[in-house]
Amino acid sequence: MVHNFKSMQSVPTAKDFIDIVLSKTQRGTPTVVHNGWAIQRIRQFYMRCWLNICWAIQRIRQFYMRKVKFTQQNWHDKLTQILDDFPKVDDVHPFYADLMNVLYDKDHYKLALGQLNMCRNLIDRICQDYVRLLKYGDSLYRCKQLKRAALGRMCTLMKRQGPSLAYLEQVRQHMSRLPSIDPNTRTLLVCGYPNVGKSSFMNKVTRADVEVQPYAFTTKSLYVGHTDYKYLRWQVIDTPGILDRPLEERNTIEMQSITALAHLRAAVLYVIDISEQCGFTIKQQATLFHSIKPLFANKPVLIVANKTDVVQLEQLPAEDRALVDEMAAEARKISSGGALLGPNDAETTLVTMSTLTEDGISHVKQVACDRLLSSRVEVKLKGKRVSDVVNRIHVAQPKARDGVSRPPVIPPGVAAARARREAGDKRKTEKELQEEQGGAGVYNSDVRKLYDLKDPAWRYDIMPEIMNGKNILDFVDPDIDARLEALEREEEAAAAAHADAIGDGMDEDELGPEERATLQQIREKKKKIVAEHRRKKAAGNNAAPLPRAVDAERSRTKERMTRELGALGLDASAAAERAARSQSRRGRSLVRKRGRSEAADADMAAEEQPKKRVHSSKSRSMSRGRALSMAAPEQSKGLKDAVQRNKAIKMADKAQWKLGRAAKKGEADRHIPDLKPKHLFSGKRPRGTTDRR
Repeated sequence: MVHNFKSMQSVPTAKDFIDIVLSKTQRGTPTVVHNGWAIQRIRQFYMRCWLNICWAIQRIRQFYMRKVKFTQQNWHDKLTQILDDFPKVDDVHPFYADLMNVLYDKDHYKLALGQLNMCRNLIDRICQDYVRLLKYGDSLYRCKQLKRAALGRMCTLMKRQGPSLAYLEQVRQHMSRLPSIDPNTRTLLVCGYPNVGKSSFMNKVTRADVEVQPYAFTTKSLYVGHTDYKYLRWQVIDTPGILDRPLEERNTIEMQSITALAHLRAAVLYVIDISEQCGFTIKQQATLFHSIKPLFANKPVLIVANKTDVVQLEQLPAEDRALVDEMAAEARKISSGGALLGPNDAETTLVTMSTLTEDGISHVKQVACDRLLSSRVEVKLKGKRVSDVVNRIHVAQPKARDGVSRPPVIPPGVAAARARREAGDKRKTEKELQEEQGGAGVYNSDVRKLYDLKDPAWRYDIMPEIMNGKNILDFVDPDIDARLEALEREEEAAAAAHADAIGDGMDEDELGPEERATLQQIREKKKKIVAEHRRKKAAGNNAAPLPRAVDAERSRTKERMTRELGALGLDASAAAERAARSQSRRGRSLVRKRGRSEAADADMAAEEQPKKRVHSSKSRSMSRGRALSMAAPEQSKGLKDAVQRNKAIKMADKAQWKLGRAAKKGEADRHIPDLKPKHLFSGKRPRGTTDRR
């Protein structure tokens, strides 16, 4: 059974525990006893309303019993959650049970959980006792005091559990940091003296990142990494270093390694430093191996000689080499279950590697995984489950029908490929071709050679381009380039002949002086028109028009008209005189109109002068001329004189003024339907503002 230590909830302190439960009780139960529930007040009508008295008393009792039961249920649920989260020592795997004993002291751990369990039972008993007392409460005060006593006793019990809760919270935090080790999966266990290269090997074969330092006991706990071999997931465990001393003298760090070696069914990799740079001699490492070899029983064991980049195994002195060979022989004996193996199995027990140069690391991993796989298969074959499976397997043997021998048939292609492979004719892979022809970035693999076509000669044909269901290459003339060149030469000859024909029709040498001048004017005019058209086309509609006063050439004047028409041989004097007469006539009409309007305004002002003085005290007075100018023609119809017109204007102004006083919209007002619509300004005010509706 594998327990998930990371899913455990945090354990609060005693004070926080009490605050959580009591606040939850306050929020989850009613908090008000209404006046109509008072027992003393209803007792005055004892003889009249016996049923009402019983109902009120029962209601008060239920009110306080509910609080006591609710608090007890909260304590029970919280404590049950804690007890269920923490693993029971007797229920987990023996590896985890011993590991918890090493790290947390099994007796202290059980005692803390037992105290919480006893506290839960006592709280349940307190609830039962006080609920029984509340059933016979005869007053509001007595019921309230019973509730208070019940909750107080529960809180006192929890205060006494403060040390146990603090200890369990520390255990939970440490457990959540423990690695997730599966005791039953395929595992490689790396052990040995400190600083011999166990963590370096772990970092090389897995994705783990274990700290590596050149001093002893850098690794203080178990580390787990995972690797793949033969499409299977393997678990690699890095153990802290072990020193050669009695078991009772070993510390907690060393005992973690001892626990893993004792309980995990794994392939043990005992790493030794043959260069002795770790600070321990080969003799000391051999002594440690022989002292802990009872822990290797029924496990495949490998002796891994590390740091061969400093000293080779063949360069060791005879005495040290004998110690290494003795450890390898003992490892072969342990792996075989007590039977001695032959000398051919020495290479599968004693392997060498260098974690610095990564020489031999993959070989060590391969040998260890193969040894563990074979060992697990042997264990399963010796068990009872295999015999049960074999009894359910039936191998069918076909009977001879006609005496004809029918041996297994090997397809000709497979037989030919097998013969080529045995003869050494091996097909080159794409990677080998790439390395032969320049490497990555230079070699371009040929994918067309794998095309499966009816005719292999079609593999390198040009891909056809299909349009409307037809191949375009079927309609391409092979002589298209020559024909195109001939057509271009023909067009050039025709263009030259046309230019010669145009030149023969008009020769400037035959023109007179006046004709040349006219031709030059025509060309200049054409250039101007073309330039103006190009300017307008380039500018689009973004060009700002220039005023006539700035652009003298574009001004429409009599002089320009006379000059341009005269250049064309036309007499423009009559047109100039007519334009002058129309301009002078327009000027006189404007003068007369302006003079008439000024005279009319003066007459109106003279007539309205006395009335203006009479109404000067009012703020809404106006002149007659202004009033007449503001009055519309249709408004003046039906009014006989200026007095009535002025009166009508004043009445309209007064009505408009009243509308303004009433805050109603007028003709010139910008109407806003609602300055503060309710759906935008209702509800709570946001933080930091004091605006109110």
